[in-house]
Amino acid sequence: MTTGRARRLLEWARGHREELLEFVRQLALAESPTDDPASQEAVMGLLGQGFEAAGLEVRRLPGRTSGGQLLARGSRESRDRCHGRPFQLLLGHSDTVWPIGTLLEMPVEVSGDEIRGPGVYDMKGGLAQMVFALRALRELDITPEVPPVAFVNSDEEKGSRESSRYIEMLARRASRALVLEPAFGPEGQLKTARKGGGRFEIDVIGKSAHAGLDPEAGASAILELSHVIQKLHALNDPERGVTVNVGVIEGGYRPNVVAARARALVDVRVPSATDAARVEYAIGTIRPVTPGARIQVGGGIGRPPMERTPANRALWHAARAAGGELGLELRETAVGGMSDGNTASLHAPTLDGMGPTGDGAHASHEFASIDGLVERTALLAAVLLLPADLEMAGAAAAADRGRA
Repeated sequence: MTTGRARRLLEWARGHREELLEFVRQLALAESPTDDPASQEAVMGLLGQGFEAAGLEVRRLPGRTSGGQLLARGSRESRDRCHGRPFQLLLGHSDTVWPIGTLLEMPVEVSGDEIRGPGVYDMKGGLAQMVFALRALRELDITPEVPPVAFVNSDEEKGSRESSRYIEMLARRASRALVLEPAFGPEGQLKTARKGGGRFEIDVIGKSAHAGLDPEAGASAILELSHVIQKLHALNDPERGVTVNVGVIEGGYRPNVVAARARALVDVRVPSATDAARVEYAIGTIRPVTPGARIQVGGGIGRPPMERTPANRALWHAARAAGGELGLELRETAVGGMSDGNTASLHAPTLDGMGPTGDGAHASHEFASIDGLVERTALLAAVLLLPADLEMAGAAAAADRGRA
């Protein structure tokens, strides 16, 4: 991408600052908690109008347990011209963790460089960037070498259980995936690695007995669960970034009854597929030490790690160079939280954290930087202009730097 084209993108984004800000405000005012599927209609409607203004055709995919998904892509005529060619995938989610009525306590407000309100940072600001970056390319008459396709789901905050199959299907055919989750930290670091993770349910079945009259006739499920918890915590490896947390325990019936049942709910985070397999095996093969007790293990690693593969590294370096054309010094980081980038990264080079700078995801002080929204809109448009062969592009850029 030439510096002149980068300048045009940044000037366009700055010239549409107020319109971009108003679109973020409208999206935030359309409250859309994950567990209220009907609430997704308003925000999906706004996004559909935005994508159509950017020249894309919009298709709604109904959900069974969620508010459904939105797919935006080029016209049928353009798709016919590009038949068989890869596309680049833009990923975002319309759902938030905030229940209906949150606006009464967290109104959408603009103060200085900040817009505050439920979902502005995670991730309605990123959705607005997606729409406006595509509009910038259309209105400046700049055509990406790799056609963009946008996919927005409404169940990400609960693990994308219904929409993951669509993401996998699209990512398998994509040349790369760009995830509009918020950036990390005040510097706006891009997320080039994410831990994978999952949930496990450990059920212990013992044998009840009277705790005073005949305790030896019982097998305490609570006692056995205490042994299990120690084994689970022993799997933690801070140096490797493996965390195993027993977050909920329950069991027993009365103080004077040897507990016949006990249960633990466990959260696991792992940085690599190797760690995922090792920890999953270790949990699945825990054996009881209390005579007469049995252990049943459910759940598993639901989202694989997003690792720094060679293809992901090539995308990161190309994006950093594109940011440099805009005067942005981009940095990268690894995070413990998961996103749809974990899923996409299994099948396509993926770059996450392309959304706004700010803070307060899932917190009452949630805000996004308005200047950051403008800059990251231009950045997204610039990254959309990257060539299909990123490794060749990187080699050419390195050669140019060497000649300089």
